Amino acid sequence: MDAQQIQQLIESGLPGARATVHGDDGVHFEAEVVCEAFRGKLPLARHRMVYATLGERMGGEIHALSLRTLTPEEAGK
Repeated sequence: MDAQQIQQLIESGLPGARATVHGDDGVHFEAEVVCEAFRGKLPLARHRMVYATLGERMGGEIHALSLRTLTPEEAGK
């Protein structure tokens, strides 16, 4: 699993999302995800939305994923 694959999974699972993913060792990753669907949701709910796009890969192929989740307005600040 690489950062680009994770980016594609997130963006295809959250329509309209823009994801930036980094990770050099193939199991630990950091992602910033900007998505209108995050509006009005608490951070935990936003993270669950992202984890849902990755399914069973979390805890397996992806050992750890640090997330920063923002609405477009939050990202513009």
